[in-house]
Amino acid sequence: MLKIRLQGTVKDIRWFKRLLKSHPEIRVLSVSEIFSNKGTNRYFRSYAEVEKTEKKEKKEEER
Repeated sequence: MLKIRLQGTVKDIRWFKRLLKSHPEIRVLSVSEIFSNKGTNRYFRSYAEVEKTEKKEKKEEER
């Protein structure tokens, strides 16, 4: 499992979350809400927990 901190604009964070969720080799376990960063009103952060999809799961999804 990987714990990932996403940091960027709200638009970029939302784009990357969609990218993670649609990738066939990644299973997204959880994604946090978007938090503001101290000292800036442009950049935000979010956290995601992901893991590699097992080969068996990929085959079942392809059916």
